[in-house]
Amino acid sequence: MAELDGLVTDLADRRGGALVIRGRSGMGKSALLAEFARRVGERSGTPEACRVVLTSCYPEIGTGLTYAPAVDLLQQLHDQAEQPGWWSRVFRGAGRGVATSAPEVLSAIVPGLGAAWKVGREVTEAALSSGSLPLDSVMPIQHGAAARIADALLDLARDGLPVLALVDDIQHIDPSSLLVLDRLVRRLDGEPLALVISHAPDREPNGGSAAAVEALLDTWESQGLARHRELAGLPTEAVQELVERRHPGAPAKLSAELVQLTGGHSVFVRMCLEEWNPDSDRITLPRSLNRVVDSRLRLLDERDRRLISTAAAQGSSFLSNVVAEALGEPHDDVIERLRRIGDEQQLIVAEAEPPEWARGDQADCYRFEHGALWRVIYDQQTTEQRRSRHARIAQVLSAHSGPDAALGRRLEIAGHLDRGGLPCLAASADAHYALARSAALDGLSFVEAEQHCEVAIRASRALPEREPDRDRRLIAAIELLLSLTEVRWRGRHQPAGGPDIDALAAEAEQAAMRCADARLIARTTLLRGKTLLATQGLEPSLEKLREAVDRADQAGDPVALFVAKVEYGRQVSKRRLADGLEQLREVERMYASDPTLGATDDPVLQHARNLAEMQLAISLFDSGHLGEALGRLLRCVDRIRREPMAVELPIALNYLAQVHMATASWAQAEAVLREALASEEKRGGDSGWHAYNAVLLARLLAMDSRRREEALELAEAAWLETQRTWLANLVPIVRNVFAEVLLDVADGDLATVRRADRLALATRVETDSTGMVRSQIAALVLRSRTHLLMGEPAAAHELAREALRTLDMVGDMPALRTEEVLYDAAAALRAAGSEGEAQELLDRARSEVTRKAGLIDDADLRCRFLEEVPLNRRILDTEGVI
Repeated sequence: MAELDGLVTDLADRRGGALVIRGRSGMGKSALLAEFARRVGERSGTPEACRVVLTSCYPEIGTGLTYAPAVDLLQQLHDQAEQPGWWSRVFRGAGRGVATSAPEVLSAIVPGLGAAWKVGREVTEAALSSGSLPLDSVMPIQHGAAARIADALLDLARDGLPVLALVDDIQHIDPSSLLVLDRLVRRLDGEPLALVISHAPDREPNGGSAAAVEALLDTWESQGLARHRELAGLPTEAVQELVERRHPGAPAKLSAELVQLTGGHSVFVRMCLEEWNPDSDRITLPRSLNRVVDSRLRLLDERDRRLISTAAAQGSSFLSNVVAEALGEPHDDVIERLRRIGDEQQLIVAEAEPPEWARGDQADCYRFEHGALWRVIYDQQTTEQRRSRHARIAQVLSAHSGPDAALGRRLEIAGHLDRGGLPCLAASADAHYALARSAALDGLSFVEAEQHCEVAIRASRALPEREPDRDRRLIAAIELLLSLTEVRWRGRHQPAGGPDIDALAAEAEQAAMRCADARLIARTTLLRGKTLLATQGLEPSLEKLREAVDRADQAGDPVALFVAKVEYGRQVSKRRLADGLEQLREVERMYASDPTLGATDDPVLQHARNLAEMQLAISLFDSGHLGEALGRLLRCVDRIRREPMAVELPIALNYLAQVHMATASWAQAEAVLREALASEEKRGGDSGWHAYNAVLLARLLAMDSRRREEALELAEAAWLETQRTWLANLVPIVRNVFAEVLLDVADGDLATVRRADRLALATRVETDSTGMVRSQIAALVLRSRTHLLMGEPAAAHELAREALRTLDMVGDMPALRTEEVLYDAAAALRAAGSEGEAQELLDRARSEVTRKAGLIDDADLRCRFLEEVPLNRRILDTEGVI
């Protein structure tokens, strides 16, 4: 209480904070929060007066409802405002607790959220319908939604008395609300909002997001964002005081025996005291906690014990009609028996009303007196008892569910199907796959969607091989999971608990072969090519992508063939730029000649077309055709700007900025990059391409000595964002550009130079396994520069030679200026005394610059390229000074 009071005292000075109270279920956390809320409520009119809102995260009926605690907190704060009526009408109209209405409810009061959700749903629907559209452009929308909801809570807290928000049982929170809480916790400093969170790190038979919660709480503690306090069992003196109050004449050793038996666990201390007979001369206590429950259950006849056990199979809360049908007994009889048990045995407590989705069922809703009590009753059942009861409950609930059943009911059914064993596997796979799509589409809740996908995959695998559609179920669930997780693929790095993406893709590919479906085979082969790129590098990926092109051709599907060719053309450019150009020009010819490709508004095809168009343009730029690349990118950007979703705009603007920078169009490059950043910041959340555009802008700003501080701040933020998003193809590029910015602003500071060297070294090591040769060459050149600046010409010389050997072997590469590699290598060789070789490299660099200038038709553009690009001026210097 003293710790909590300190939080309120700080809050009076508008110094928000967070406190996490840990303790096993039944230790009294909820009672503590309720008592604390009561005491704070008595402070009206004092300097420490504040508004109190309390929400609980429930694991019971309808578990998994997205944003439920966040919506609950918003509702309470609005009800406390001056005009609560409008919000209450909106809230009641949407239907509290119905997850499909969460976006509508939240959009009604959170500015900008509705429009963002609409765009996100369209992008997500296209992605999940095909497995070919990466979700990098929609993940920021989910993070942005969390940021906007957090903003709305803070705005409400700022309007009036400070707010104390109590969140009970966070271990059961849905991942979307957890994301909101994380945003809040990171912004509490200086705000009139404090959070008190209770957490029970118990084993959860019904699953949930407990692992993610544990990890986040540890992060908050390690980063100093939240204080943690452990609520252990009642101490000996407290148990002794309780005994004296309940049984004043009890023997002195009763309290000691209670402590030894229960460990001070408050719920079981109370239950044991209720079992103790004060009229007996002997102290008789059950020797285990299970026996405490057994002693209560023994007071029931066999039929009622079976009734309570079946109720426990539904959950710590349950419905009378479901239990009655699961038992095959009359509902009226079950209602009466439950009422009697609740009145006489202190096992269950009647709820005021059932959950939203069950309010048309004409049933009573009960909960077990405490979660710890329910858990013992549930765990005492045999494996087969639990399995068969779950299966029966799922059957009962399904019989009363139509195609438009509320999400809460569908979640309840799916949970029981998952625990219903072999007879329920097919239905479980279908239910969880549908829930995964619903979570992603209706609430942009990708973590929940992933969890459902994992259950669907597990259920599909467990089906007998002869089961009809087993493999198709497996393929669909794997494709969906990989689409959902693609933005987090980290190559050989596999996060704890994350999927083995290549093993999953290989499993889907094998399942497609068993189905003998040419289109499925083509899709899964393309998917495997993508996972191989992330896990084993470029060469294995290219082989599989080439195979995907062949299989799509055999399937006779022009759209699948077009998408596969685009992906192959984009990736093969990383090995040989000329091969990529050839493939992408062929893709362009396909699109122009096949009317079925141009006539459709298929978002997957549109996405592939945009990627192909901009990739061809940037490949032309990389090969020296600056004028043609500029014209193509200007047309591409203009068209994408007019598209409703404009998914690829940040990428196209990035490419356009690179061409502007290469032709000394500095103002245009800055404007384009700021447009790219603004377009993603409007969506909110982290994005790999936002980070790339930010670091590219930092490189541009670093050219001006007056803006170098701004450049460094921008580059630092971009690298942090890159580490949070970790798109495998962008990480080495951003890391290298960040190192370049550090060298641009170092101004002789060796510590900064060494930091740039460490970054380049990390890229060099990483690219050995990923096969990203272009980033490897750039990293070698960067390290050559850093070692020159550190006074180590011999090391610089060796690094430069390695870069040259690789470049000569692979030729021109995307996102790599050949003339810059040659020039920097010449500088290293000259410093090491290889004057003749250095001059040869400088001559090659001059020839490259002259060649590119000759390909530019526009005279003004050509003049800027030759005279206003600093690197080109240095290369063309008549004295050949390096």
